[in-house]
Amino acid sequence: MQRNMAFIIFFTIVMAIYFSANYYVFARGLQALPPGHGLRPWFPWVFWGVASLYVAGRFLEKWSMGTASDLLIWSGSIWLAALLYLFLLVLLYDILRLANHLLPFFPDWITAHMVKTRLVLFAGTVAVVAALVTGGAINARHPRIRSLDLRIPKSAGVHKELHAVVMSDIHLGTVIGKHFLGKVVEKVDRLGPDIILIAGDILDEDLGPVLRQDAGRTLERLHAPLGVWAIMGNHEHIGGSAGAVEFLTRHGITLLRDSVAWMDGFTLVGREDRDKARFSGTARKSLEELLEKVDLNHPVILLDHQPYYLEEAAALGVDLQLSGHTHHGQLWPLNAITSALFPISKGYGKIGNMHAYVSNGLGTWGPPVRIGNRPEIVSLRIRFE
Repeated sequence: MQRNMAFIIFFTIVMAIYFSANYYVFARGLQALPPGHGLRPWFPWVFWGVASLYVAGRFLEKWSMGTASDLLIWSGSIWLAALLYLFLLVLLYDILRLANHLLPFFPDWITAHMVKTRLVLFAGTVAVVAALVTGGAINARHPRIRSLDLRIPKSAGVHKELHAVVMSDIHLGTVIGKHFLGKVVEKVDRLGPDIILIAGDILDEDLGPVLRQDAGRTLERLHAPLGVWAIMGNHEHIGGSAGAVEFLTRHGITLLRDSVAWMDGFTLVGREDRDKARFSGTARKSLEELLEKVDLNHPVILLDHQPYYLEEAAALGVDLQLSGHTHHGQLWPLNAITSALFPISKGYGKIGNMHAYVSNGLGTWGPPVRIGNRPEIVSLRIRFE
């Protein structure tokens, strides 16, 4: 019940923002087309038709999941990215217009040919946004391998060095499917890791599209001598934690849910997601409680999806924290928001004596587009001394 109410509130807020942003762009676009222009009668139909694709696809998916719903959702997801940049450009134009009204600085030829200027801006804006989104969509489908070497000054028993592949935020669902996952598995397999660590959000939300694609069989191809370990992200809870847990464990993923695993020389600690209480009504354990019986004389590696409490982890003796969640904003300039929210929005940092790495993630949430960051698989080599 609590999860349903949280979803309703979230959905209402998102739809209000979505409609407002669309209307603002639509109104300015219509103003740019003068009466009598050939595109003007078609513009409202085309604009609102495209703007409704994502919502229509989501509703159709609930009623009849298939190729039609996939196509609508995919097309609509691309529009989400386009809408962001259309909104930002139109807002920039309005700011410049306001500034010119207060302190005129536009050249005379612009004001003398305003109709033509608006048409040129209309065409130029569409072209620029189309190029940006196309490039961002290509970027999102080509994850890079990020290599990182770390030293932890503690003995790990038989382990003198550990090669870990670290991933996060795959977001398996309608938009990110088994084809993309298959490419990821091949890249990971070529790296030959000792252990695979996944810092949450393997699943997007609803399990339906994942089951229909039989993506679990592809997930099973992930393997490493010390196992494939993961934690829950906020999206596993949004989609329903019970179904997510059953699916992931059935397909070879060992989940750490506020639990600890001794790895014959070092300790893996996996926290439940910070948002667990919001969806289940049950709070996660404190990190202090989880570390209560952990031998801090040996290396401690913590998986925590959202990188909020790095200072706390460092103070309690964690040697390495691995997180995801941020996507580093996914679409520039949203990285400014994640950089303000989190001590580390992407990449490597050090808090006291603790190493921390926040992955950009592999998949995408919403638009299958990344601008200003790269999807990544982290090849992490840790030397224990």
